[in-house]
Amino acid sequence: MGKENGKNVGFPEDFIWGAATSAYQIEGAVKEDGKGEHIWDVYTKEPGKVYSGHTGEVACDHYHRYKEDVQLMKEMGLKAYRFSIDWSRVLPDGFGRVNEKGIEFYNHLIDELVENKIEPYITLYHWELPYEIYKRGGWMNPQIVEWFGEYAKLVAERFSDRVSHFFTLNEPQCFVGLGFLTGEHAPGVKAPMRDTFEMAHNALKAHGRAVQMLRTYGKQKLTIGYAPTSSVCYPETDRPEDIKAARKAYFSLQEDDSNWTWNVSWWSDPVLLGHYPEEGLERYEKYLPKITEEDMRLISEPIDIYGQNIYNGRCFRMGEDGKPQEVCRYEGFPKTAIQWPVTPECLQWGPKFLYERYHKPIYITENGLSCHDMISLDGKVHDPNRIDFLARYLRELRKAAEEADIRGYFQWSLMDNFEWAKGYSDRFGLVYVDYRNQQRILKDSAYWYKHVIKTNGEEICGLCRYLYSRNQQRNPGL
Repeated sequence: MGKENGKNVGFPEDFIWGAATSAYQIEGAVKEDGKGEHIWDVYTKEPGKVYSGHTGEVACDHYHRYKEDVQLMKEMGLKAYRFSIDWSRVLPDGFGRVNEKGIEFYNHLIDELVENKIEPYITLYHWELPYEIYKRGGWMNPQIVEWFGEYAKLVAERFSDRVSHFFTLNEPQCFVGLGFLTGEHAPGVKAPMRDTFEMAHNALKAHGRAVQMLRTYGKQKLTIGYAPTSSVCYPETDRPEDIKAARKAYFSLQEDDSNWTWNVSWWSDPVLLGHYPEEGLERYEKYLPKITEEDMRLISEPIDIYGQNIYNGRCFRMGEDGKPQEVCRYEGFPKTAIQWPVTPECLQWGPKFLYERYHKPIYITENGLSCHDMISLDGKVHDPNRIDFLARYLRELRKAAEEADIRGYFQWSLMDNFEWAKGYSDRFGLVYVDYRNQQRILKDSAYWYKHVIKTNGEEICGLCRYLYSRNQQRNPGL
């Protein structure tokens, strides 16, 4: 870390600065080169399921433009790139027959990244469930544990000679909760509560099996993690009682059982502590599948790093009754274009609380915001709101790094993309994508992020200061 007024600023010298994407959101080419169908390929064909009938059939055409996209990463100074493998592109049925053309695409992408000194981070599952597996019960079928293990073995055998960092599951809260509880995402099912708990348990077992297979078949020493998400609870003040209240609220169960998938501890305690939270076992007893000691040993296979996707949070204070009390947001509270609240404090307190509880090195595997970006008359994309947002959040993360082992940060997203049920209506990217012609334009935030990376977070300045600094560099006499 650097020094400022005798105090440490910036991040550890080996801090990883990156950006993230997922396969279906950017690749396109859904019917090319032997790729199998997955649940989103099917779901987007159903009328009314996705905004304006949008699909990922073309998306950002990354499948054909990956070399151009890697050059944009290089121009931004990215140290790492987190992306997902489309399970159905390499195993069209989810098991059995290997699609060598799919393997070839990811080999080319990895080689391009390595050649440009950008470290690849692979996510095994970012919601692309092969449709053939879904037809066989999907996450309800206990066989999915071995199917996912087979898939992880293939990935290790084919890619781990050049890739050393892997995440197993991305946001199981979403693919179980939004996919099978509320039905907002693919496959659009509203399953009984008991079924969703069984799916969750199978997903965690699949995670453990994947860890085993990556360890066994990895061609070098691998760093393996897991990437859930959470809505952080942060304290209203630095008073010990408010901090205690926020911590308790963060790891407690949701008040509404029908919203149970957003319980932080339910998804992380089994993986990192080897057991489900006792409060949950008692409260959800009637919904739970049989849970064995063997299951828990598998789920808690040791991992090296802990990923967290963090976008926003809720504020808490200690109430007069000695219980956490949520602080209501004031009228006009700032929101992003997708209507998520702007709460930078979550990137200080979330990692801090998680590190206290689980004692694992932490990566922020997603963080960012949607803006109403457009190409200006000067042909550029000016996104001051994104710069302001990221500056606020990264300053808070820098505070967390003083007390917790924070290893890296992946901005969501590298480029504008297919945002699931929102289609192309929201733009999260550092790179603007004109979907009419697939033109890429680096937004102002991309250049700003480049400066943050170059200074290793020692200079996380707001827009005005950044523009002044840039103009000074271009015109020293000003």
